[in-house]
Amino acid sequence: MTDLLKNEKDFVVPGEKIVESMDYIPGRNCFRDGNAIKSKKIGVVTIINRVISIIPLNGTYIPKAGDMVLGEVVDIQSNGWIVDIGIAHSAYLPLSGIREFIDTTRTQLSSVYSIGDLMYAKISVLNGPDSIHLSMDDVRCRKIRGGRVLEINPAKVPRLIGREGSMIRIIKDKTRCNICVGQNGLIWMDGENQDIALEAIHEIESQPQQDGLTDKISAMLDSKIKPLPAPAAPAYNAANTVASESYDPEVNE
Repeated sequence: MTDLLKNEKDFVVPGEKIVESMDYIPGRNCFRDGNAIKSKKIGVVTIINRVISIIPLNGTYIPKAGDMVLGEVVDIQSNGWIVDIGIAHSAYLPLSGIREFIDTTRTQLSSVYSIGDLMYAKISVLNGPDSIHLSMDDVRCRKIRGGRVLEINPAKVPRLIGREGSMIRIIKDKTRCNICVGQNGLIWMDGENQDIALEAIHEIESQPQQDGLTDKISAMLDSKIKPLPAPAAPAYNAANTVASESYDPEVNE
């Protein structure tokens, strides 16, 4: 029998036992101690597909392989780019981390990514906090152009994304904005209704543990954004209407 000691959205402190079972897997900000899973931080419990994680109430970004991050190119080397992702140590995007082949004898790397360019990249390799390699070889990766960038507490990013992406999907769909959320707390958006999307994001950041938050955000967006007008029905033209089939007695006999 599974001994689940804490439920979804329960508050926990470091070292507090959440479950006594090998049926669950420790996720972010949790660790296994024998058969138990315990919290590493002060925060709120989330349980997704038997993976138990903690959303910290506050915290700095700790890089993890597979994370999507927003960063700025700050230097160019002979075989790659140095990228600031908002932590003490910069990340590195090697030539092998981009999709296209670059012949460095013919192409200046600054023509691909120049200093000051923004990118939405994936952490591909992590060998300690001072060795972070990025990759652009992912369908989600992109060079950022236009729009605006904002910053939130990295600890609140999981709540902004929501269960299986449900929260951020609502904001994108209802505001008709393109939004890239970095696990490092940097967010890029462009498109319609940016101010309303920003308001929703700040609301989530300020009240991440509130019950019914997804429904509240959805209702708020519905109240502030006018729906798109329905497309006009095509005009009826009898001259362009033809029978789908015709009967010719000489052919059909």
